[in-house]
Amino acid sequence: MTIMFWLSKRNVMRYGEIKRNMSGVTHKMLSSQLKELQAANIIIRKEYHQIPPKVEYSLSEKGLSLMPILEEMCKWGHLHIDG
Repeated sequence: MTIMFWLSKRNVMRYGEIKRNMSGVTHKMLSSQLKELQAANIIIRKEYHQIPPKVEYSLSEKGLSLMPILEEMCKWGHLHIDG
């Protein structure tokens, strides 16, 4: 959900930008999550063949269609948080 949140706010992000916005996430975990989201067609991975290599991530149409649901879940969470 966090990756999707950042991609919805910024539209296109590179790996390093995503990692900086997710404090405490390891390279292995982030890489795994990005691969899972890509396999599920929720995000799009665009690779540019240049030196140094450049890869950008964005939400797919399927991913964008999930955002209203995730936003409602966040609202629900804020209403029911204890403390």
